[in-house]
Amino acid sequence: MKIKAHIANFVTSLNLLCGCIAIYYLYHNEFMIGVYLILAAAVFDFADGFVARLLHVKSEMGKQLDSLADVVSFGVAPGVVMFQLLTLSLKVWDFNLPSYTPFIAFIIPIFSALRLAKFNIDERQTDHFIGLPTPANALVIFSFLPMASRQFESPLFPWGDFMYHLVTHPAVLIAATLSLSYLLVSNLPLFAMKFKSFRWNDNKIRYIFIFIALVLILLFYFVAIPFVIILYIAFSLIENNNNHKHQES
Repeated sequence: MKIKAHIANFVTSLNLLCGCIAIYYLYHNEFMIGVYLILAAAVFDFADGFVARLLHVKSEMGKQLDSLADVVSFGVAPGVVMFQLLTLSLKVWDFNLPSYTPFIAFIIPIFSALRLAKFNIDERQTDHFIGLPTPANALVIFSFLPMASRQFESPLFPWGDFMYHLVTHPAVLIAATLSLSYLLVSNLPLFAMKFKSFRWNDNKIRYIFIFIALVLILLFYFVAIPFVIILYIAFSLIENNNNHKHQES
């Protein structure tokens, strides 16, 4: 029984381990290894909750451990990504920006920690999120790395040079840092990817979102991820609007 109780925590620990190793590779400019590790961390982050519900072993310790793992994998790690990209941007673009400009990136782990702390004490976030989840934020930021490395360019989206200059432009990176940090702690209502059942009527918005997201990723690779997050926000607003209409009727 005791072993069963710690299975979900072990999966959460794998999330944390992936985040730690990703940071190591990011600082050694092995960007794509970092990307794959954060993708693995996101899988483990989804799996730990699924395992906990499957085994009926949800606990307060597991909740706190999950947040501690997330602040590393989806807070510190994307902050390191943005730091590396801003450092690169100073070399690519000659704007005479001060050498400490890349430290703006560490706003991301601060706001990620605030978002996770807010989530832990907010009883409203049981079947939906308020504010952008940290894994979604991290995936957007990590999606910049293949573009900055000019890797995995989609044959349907052959804009490698354009995307490289876009994701290495300091104005774009600073704007992304500030806007994503704001979304983390905003009051924006977003649906959670938690399936209490697999029935179509209960999860219509989730199934449609997953299908469109997969098609976009298959067609456009990593370039699709920021657009998938925009789609996620749009679908959430539509669902929230429909729920309000349903409650008023």
